[in-house]
Amino acid sequence: MAKKIQAIRGMNDCLPTQSPLWQKLENTVKNVISAYGYNEVRMPIVEMTHLFSRAIGEVTDVVEKEMYTFEDRNGDSLTLRPEGTAGCVRSCIENSLINRDEQRLWYMGPMFRHERPQKGRYRQFHQCGVEVFGLDGPDVDAELIMMTARLWRELGIDKHVRLELNSIGSLEDRANYRTALIAFLEQHIDILDDDCKRRMHTNPLRVLDTKNPDVQAILGDAPRLSDYLGEESKQHFAGLCELLDAAGIEYTVNERLVRGLDYYNRTVFEWITESLGAQGTVCGGGRYDGLVEQLGGKATPAVGFAMGLERLVLMLETLELTEVRRSVDVYVVTAGEGTMLAGMKLAESLREQVTGLRVMSHFGGGNFKKQFKRADKVGAAVALVLGENEVADNTVVLKDLIGGTQETYGQADVAAKLAELV
Repeated sequence: MAKKIQAIRGMNDCLPTQSPLWQKLENTVKNVISAYGYNEVRMPIVEMTHLFSRAIGEVTDVVEKEMYTFEDRNGDSLTLRPEGTAGCVRSCIENSLINRDEQRLWYMGPMFRHERPQKGRYRQFHQCGVEVFGLDGPDVDAELIMMTARLWRELGIDKHVRLELNSIGSLEDRANYRTALIAFLEQHIDILDDDCKRRMHTNPLRVLDTKNPDVQAILGDAPRLSDYLGEESKQHFAGLCELLDAAGIEYTVNERLVRGLDYYNRTVFEWITESLGAQGTVCGGGRYDGLVEQLGGKATPAVGFAMGLERLVLMLETLELTEVRRSVDVYVVTAGEGTMLAGMKLAESLREQVTGLRVMSHFGGGNFKKQFKRADKVGAAVALVLGENEVADNTVVLKDLIGGTQETYGQADVAAKLAELV
């Protein structure tokens, strides 16, 4: 017997029992973002490798360890996208979207990172990202955070997430801070692990993000980035905090929050939950005012965020917020000569008359008992029964599968009744 082919480790199927919750989440996300007037953009899942090395940073974990990179038949180095911002910026530059006007965009789709698979962290995962180009004030930063807060309320998880904020300042601010931070870390070199020692000279701000408890203990005495912010960065961050206060959005300023990608500046933020154990970040973002120019466009301020959909699905499951609309509203049961075609015609007529009505026809024969059993299995609320008598009389029996009652209607009248019931 041939060996079974299985999915790649860390890349998972979404099965019919799981897809309704995914659809509910995706639709809620789309509806919330659309309420702010943002437009969808769709990018390829494969990009030139140097796009990510230039955008994310040569010495980040993503570029050094996690990307799926391969050479195509032309000898070009290509990479499955590990995140969406770089590709979105590339698309905007290539298609001249930000030469003349601001853009407020969103996207949704799969991303790929070669990490150790664990709960909430997979090699193929899905993100929704929102990006704004051409606006540099704290007001749009606040709107993005307000947008995410609205989404949490819509999903019913707002009591289970908390917001952390920081400003990592401008490039000049960080250059001054970098010198002070390296000097501090060198004084504690014996406590640093190998990863922190490497980062100390390549990307020292990432040491602030370490999970090593011994290093975390000494970082309490490290220089504070806020002491090195220029006046413009301070005013921008103060403006953001003022807007969030006015909107009633609670937050904590976390001076160790730096995010894992090199392109960020000024505002950075994360939404964190305690419901998922170690994988606590469900959404993160910030400003990247230099990235458009870095990738060949004209200098353009930008800000955005991305949220992990797998982690949000896990949260909904953990909090038992998994109620979804049934996939089938009406199941058409037929029995007798000539009833199959009549049932299919009735089902098609109902789909046309009642917007959004989900009608499944029974195929494969079988008695009424078998067909009703199938109707229960697919979760239908109502069964419509067509026998030879009903076809002859142009009627149909409507059986409420939840309440157990049944009644006969004319086929011309049943659509109105179904619209009331389901």
